[in-house]
Amino acid sequence: MQQFPSEFKLMPEQASTMAGQVDALYFYLVGITLFFTVLIVSGIIFFAVKYRRRSPYEIPRPIAGSMKLETIWTLIPFLIAMSIFVWGAKVYFAQYRIPKDALDIYVVGKQWMWKMQHPTGQREINELHIPMGRKVRLTMTTEDVIHSFYIPDFRVKMDVVPGRYTQMWFDATKPGRYHLFCAEYCGMNHSKMGGTIVVMRPDEYQAWLSGNASQMSPAQLGEQHFQNLGCTTCHLNGGRDAGGRGPQLAGIFGKPVQLETGQTVIADENYLRESILNPGAKIVAGYSAIMPTYQGQVTEEQLLQLIAYIKSLTPQGGSGTAAASATSNSTSANTNAGAQSSGSPSGQRR
Repeated sequence: MQQFPSEFKLMPEQASTMAGQVDALYFYLVGITLFFTVLIVSGIIFFAVKYRRRSPYEIPRPIAGSMKLETIWTLIPFLIAMSIFVWGAKVYFAQYRIPKDALDIYVVGKQWMWKMQHPTGQREINELHIPMGRKVRLTMTTEDVIHSFYIPDFRVKMDVVPGRYTQMWFDATKPGRYHLFCAEYCGMNHSKMGGTIVVMRPDEYQAWLSGNASQMSPAQLGEQHFQNLGCTTCHLNGGRDAGGRGPQLAGIFGKPVQLETGQTVIADENYLRESILNPGAKIVAGYSAIMPTYQGQVTEEQLLQLIAYIKSLTPQGGSGTAAASATSNSTSANTNAGAQSSGSPSGQRR
């Protein structure tokens, strides 16, 4: 008898904390499908044989309805459907509620490659080294068309969409090398847009980081862009009270922002990105629309670095990587990518 190759697998390996939950729900759905398929087909065959016409002139007897039977076959499917809904919702929220203590890694998709940058500055293309047993959050965008970041062994997949940020997270449980695919058709070389996730033990990961520590972190690069674009002239630490023409950016990330329309928005990654590229879209209450757009002047990677810098800022008196390095007027750099009229990407919005 011909044997399957030794590497043949019915399912991808379960290599993350989420994989078992996804597989359990999947097999539950498959089990329900198979059970009812067998039940219905068997019922069709049984009733077709039992109640077949035995003579050309046979007239079937009328059958009265049964309220009990109607209730049973209404209630049972309802309970099964609700169990699928509740279980699916539980898995969904587990996948899409990003842990706050996760390791941040930035991803930019491009025809036809994945570009990644670690919080300590290391860059990778089509390969991502991560520590085992540590929650990892990917903040992703694309320079061109829609892509989809898919790691079958982790049971995670997220579309990477032009013009916005999407996020996904995972916690790898086994060291090894795992396939990375683009799961959204993205052009001629779509099938070649893959890569490898390298899961390492914590000590091995730290050794890898130490051996690739020659590059600046995203926050440090973002601080350079922030100053080069002139954002420090408008976004002062203290905002208007300190003479700034733009709102204070230190400590703004993740906080509610009051707009001139009376609405309140949360200053997340997508808000910061929009503020840099389209500063007139959401103007902070009390400020004028004087910030210029930086559309076409900064790349997607630079946008991520600017946002990483803003996220690192803390108000005066706090401690933060960027805030600690900025002083007096430069510490006004504590105010993110974009001075308004002079050119700070975060302009009047933050």
